[in-house]
Amino acid sequence: MKKKLLAFVLASAMVFSMAGCGASKKADGGKKTAATTENKNNKALYINLASEPDHLDPALNSSVDGGCLAVNSFAGLYTYDKDGTLIPSVAESLPEVSDDGKTYTIKMKQTKWSNGEPVTANDFVYSWNRAVDKKTAADYSYLYDIVARDGDKLAVKAVDDYTLQVQLTNPCPYFNDLMAFPAFFPVYEKEVEAKDKGKEPGTWAQKAGFVSNGAYTLKEWKHNESMVYVKNPNYYDASNVKIEELHFMLSADNTATYAAYTSGDLDFIDEVPNDEIKSVMDNKEFHVVDQLGTYYIGFNVDSKLFKGLSDKQAREFREAISLLIDRQYIVDTVGQTGQQVADSFIPAGMNDGNGGTFKTDKTSYYDASKVDVDKAQKLLEDCGYKFTKKDDGTVTCDPAISIPYILNENDGHQKIAESIQSDLSALGIEMTIQTEDWNVFLDDRKKGNYTCAREGWLADYNDPINMLEMFTTKSGNNDCQFGRNPKNSATPANWDKYDELVNEIRNTTDFASRVDKMHKAEDMLMDTWAVIPIYYYNDIYMQKGNVDGIYSTVYGMKYFMYATKK
Repeated sequence: MKKKLLAFVLASAMVFSMAGCGASKKADGGKKTAATTENKNNKALYINLASEPDHLDPALNSSVDGGCLAVNSFAGLYTYDKDGTLIPSVAESLPEVSDDGKTYTIKMKQTKWSNGEPVTANDFVYSWNRAVDKKTAADYSYLYDIVARDGDKLAVKAVDDYTLQVQLTNPCPYFNDLMAFPAFFPVYEKEVEAKDKGKEPGTWAQKAGFVSNGAYTLKEWKHNESMVYVKNPNYYDASNVKIEELHFMLSADNTATYAAYTSGDLDFIDEVPNDEIKSVMDNKEFHVVDQLGTYYIGFNVDSKLFKGLSDKQAREFREAISLLIDRQYIVDTVGQTGQQVADSFIPAGMNDGNGGTFKTDKTSYYDASKVDVDKAQKLLEDCGYKFTKKDDGTVTCDPAISIPYILNENDGHQKIAESIQSDLSALGIEMTIQTEDWNVFLDDRKKGNYTCAREGWLADYNDPINMLEMFTTKSGNNDCQFGRNPKNSATPANWDKYDELVNEIRNTTDFASRVDKMHKAEDMLMDTWAVIPIYYYNDIYMQKGNVDGIYSTVYGMKYFMYATKK
């Protein structure tokens, strides 16, 4: 899932001004403890996760912040507890699975929508088929490819009002986790069909008051300013929901949100300003948690930047950029919260779907702790560029290379961009940094209206296929545009082979062979150098000492429904 906010907090802007003039990259390691004021309204939580959400429709959302809103306002068949264990939600228990591993039968609790109507198996049949309908244009429709088809419909049916049966194409080691992911949540058919008719998909959830079945319903929405969710009395576990209201401050200005937090106006913030990191490191309200995901740079393989280059030269160009980036500096001196430099796209710690861990020493594609300017220069010279070192030590490149780099508004992303900008200047390469509004940023990446972009992906479930299938040609999350323009000589050739390999991974019944195929797919992806990993995510947040019961998962989801406040 696309990561909107930075997963760690960065050091001050002074670090980059020093790096740019060749001074030491070391930062002051002193710490102090910040004092904050507690909000005593124990019936409401005051929260900042991000700015204006892109979508509240769980079928259309593809961002972490939108996912957090979804898990607190919708309920799927399964969910996660505070220990990260998959547990039943609307389902009564874990599914009954046939001997061949392809038929899942799920018994459901008798739960209700927020308007009092029953949530039935047919609601899931409708919602899942809507998610794969081309008219819906859901980025995540490919997640349903493991489900068999009956004509143009999914092979999913309501055996009765509270029994759902699903036919898979092949056994799937992660299907239970898929059913806990927001794209598999139910939506209220009558409202969706009435409000979306003749309009953009998701219109039904663009104003407060829509029907949902989770712990909270959206009562007020002042766009680009605030949202108020209220407790849903028809939620199946409402008796255990103690907080009556969730008040969200919608802002990407983490200086403002941090000020609101320290003054007591906010109880929970998902980010801290970069110049405050040292003051909160020893604060008991500051938390660092594990995540499964990768922060990376993405290139549009169809960009005009690669015009005139062959496929091989375009790959070498991008590899050269990767070799110039000082990842260890970003993590050690800027990040400061224990991130791990990334030497592969699949994050460390991810399962392999066959009882083991996917990433090993053999899945390192480069030495992430080192910068190799000489090799980068040689690769670019092979692409036709010439370099001249001036008397003052600076380097010029002929023809000049200018890379426009887009990112969403966030001072953390800005600092990383400035660091990379400084790294590329070692060979006279110019990188121009362009900041975009979040929704514009998402749209530009999706449509390929960019050259190079800040990217981040948190796993939706613990299996490498989730990190690989997003780059298939038809995937709505294929920001790099792989396979979209096969006639372009600079784009990776024969990307249909990657599509075929991912399809084999989905359909094989040999899980050991499946692991090998996933390693081969990652090899193919990394060989393009259009995906340049920087580090593996962890996550930070601040939570007031009088608040308890909020929990998060390694997938970035945050659950507020069981919070308490003294």
